[in-house]
Amino acid sequence: MRFKNIMAILLITMTAAAQQKQITTNTGAPIGDNQNSKTIGQDGQVLLEDIHLIEKLAAFDRERIPERVVHARGTGVYGEFVSTESFTKFTKASLFEKGKVTPVFVRFSTVVHGNGSPETLRDPRGFAVKFYTDQGNYDLVGNNLPVFFLRDAMKFPDMVHAFKPSPVSNKQDPNRVFDFFSNIPEGTHMLTRVYSDYGIPASYREMDGSGVHAYKWVNNLGDVVYVKYTWKSLQGVRNLTAVEASELQGKDFQHATVDLYDNIRKGNFPQWKLYVQILKASDFEKLDINPLDPTKIWPEDSIPLQLVGKMTLNKIPDNFFQEVEQSAFSPGTLVPGIEPSEDKLLQGRLFSYFDTQRYRIGANFQQLPVNMPKAIVTTNNQDGAFATRKTNGDINYQPSASLNGFRDNTDYTYSKTAFVNTVTAQQKISKPNDFKQAGEFYRTLSEKEKQNLILNLSADLKSVISRDVVRKMVGYFYMADNDYGKRLAKELSITREEVENMFSPRQ
Repeated sequence: MRFKNIMAILLITMTAAAQQKQITTNTGAPIGDNQNSKTIGQDGQVLLEDIHLIEKLAAFDRERIPERVVHARGTGVYGEFVSTESFTKFTKASLFEKGKVTPVFVRFSTVVHGNGSPETLRDPRGFAVKFYTDQGNYDLVGNNLPVFFLRDAMKFPDMVHAFKPSPVSNKQDPNRVFDFFSNIPEGTHMLTRVYSDYGIPASYREMDGSGVHAYKWVNNLGDVVYVKYTWKSLQGVRNLTAVEASELQGKDFQHATVDLYDNIRKGNFPQWKLYVQILKASDFEKLDINPLDPTKIWPEDSIPLQLVGKMTLNKIPDNFFQEVEQSAFSPGTLVPGIEPSEDKLLQGRLFSYFDTQRYRIGANFQQLPVNMPKAIVTTNNQDGAFATRKTNGDINYQPSASLNGFRDNTDYTYSKTAFVNTVTAQQKISKPNDFKQAGEFYRTLSEKEKQNLILNLSADLKSVISRDVVRKMVGYFYMADNDYGKRLAKELSITREEVENMFSPRQ
């Protein structure tokens, strides 16, 4: 009986082996032995002429590409976006025509922490959507929180340096973070949100998203309006307390990816509705903020949300590295009818995002399948490492009288901006209003959420050595809301007089 079982297993193994595909080298040559190196005799040295071994090790040595400086830890899935309303009155972007179905790829991420870090850490979550439109790709690159820490790209590298590990100890340190932000009052709003329970979403499915920046929509007449995007989760919004996150991290440090993939496998496809707020440039002065300031939200009571469409995520990538790690987003990936606003942080991102992808993945990162447009590409950009796009024969320049040449189209020229009596300058924006919205957000929190915010914030501030830095930070939160500042000061054993002295004129 035992002999028969062994023979049956052997037969099954041989049958399966016969059905397997022949393993080959990268160039397609069949491999005779993928288990043993070629040696001098059975026990001698390995020969350099074992080309398969050398190539296998060389490929292995190069399996990693540089991780993103920010948003390194992430996951991605495919889906579709259906435009349920028509906004052709405001933009010539075809994906916002009523009934239009557009394939998408979405990457969720944490911002500060490295690849492989726990998904339970306190951090903004990236929410990047690549629309494969019939006019080319459009990337809506945002976060789960509707504002950001800064309003000028000049300070972005410094902020990331402060958040990242010390170059001396290689340890993330609240002393460095708050030393930086004690000089950045505009960060008060975002810090309040990050240190609230919204700083740790329960899952990627259960969080809202935001484009953060204002963009321009341009219609066929050249008329311009400004817009802000908001994604609303149809799964609802759920966050974790610091205690819940700590407990979950001990069980599964990649819970958010597991949750997203498991739900899609079960057919429980997550969905979000996309809303837009629309503002004319002529209405800017009516607001007590600069509406192009990414540290601010637009008040919904005066600038209401308008439904654009619905996104459904329904397909897991076949290969994580090829489709998620090599996916590349940029707020400069735009289509006709959508343009960047004058937001200073956004203007810097237009360069930085493309530049970092060329560094990470190479000059032709847009030719990788996950980044490749589904629209036909006709360009004279050519060559470089891993160029695979079919070229246009002998005509690789423009203009040309040849029928094989390319033409441009004045229907898609950029919108015009008029400047009168102005000079170049390096100045802070008008109406910075650094604290009001932080206070308004604080007052929307429940009593329990306020308690958690104070607990989370004070926990890090207690480890800050410089009392002047702590006093200054408490002062910012006082200016946002009196109760907010009082609670924090009490937790940190700081008097109001100490705080006021930090902001009084120095003799």
